[in-house]
Amino acid sequence: MVFFTTMPSKRYQAAKKERPTEAKSLPEAVSFVHAHAKAKFDETIELHAHLGVDPKKSDQSVRGTLVFPHGAPSSVRIAVFTDDRELQKLAKEAGADVVGGEELIAKVKTEEKLDADVAVATPDSMKGLAAVAKVLGPKGLMPNPKTGTIGPDPAKIVKELKGGKTAFKMDDSGNVHLAVGKASWDVEKLTANTKAAIDALRQSKPAAAKGEFLKSMTLTSTMGAGVRVRV
Repeated sequence: MVFFTTMPSKRYQAAKKERPTEAKSLPEAVSFVHAHAKAKFDETIELHAHLGVDPKKSDQSVRGTLVFPHGAPSSVRIAVFTDDRELQKLAKEAGADVVGGEELIAKVKTEEKLDADVAVATPDSMKGLAAVAKVLGPKGLMPNPKTGTIGPDPAKIVKELKGGKTAFKMDDSGNVHLAVGKASWDVEKLTANTKAAIDALRQSKPAAAKGEFLKSMTLTSTMGAGVRVRV
């Protein structure tokens, strides 16, 4: 049996050689990543943070939201769950991509999927959503008050999400991954968005977490080498 491996690109190898070995200040890290993001497509700039928590303990779970000062790097598909026809209409006008009540829940249950990046719901819809929790939960799509995706005014939530409000959640290894911008953006915008992400992470520290919270942070582009950011 023959195995094929993908070799890193020459651009990546070059960036890796030039990559600083020590952690850099945020402006320095952004400048390096921005300068070396030269793929033929508009690369996404990403922040990866390793947190000083125990992912297995529920009282140390980390999740939250932030509003990027210069908007999110990509648009999100939003689904809204509500049986109120007027709220459905307003949510659609606000930019929701998928809107529905019981019929949408039934569709999700049948197809075992939801064509959206974020799900929003009115409080009275949550009881019905319990029927598809096993579909939405593992994909991080279950509306949650901690991420601001449950409320009586779904149109307002949709506007916030379309305007750059982003939810984040720690993975099973204690890491948070956030897309903070695009390579086509200038350094100032990327720096401001990354700082907003770091500030939001700091504020999300659980009360049960002891010691250093932000253990390490790395900034990278889709195809580039990562640079450690000074904590």
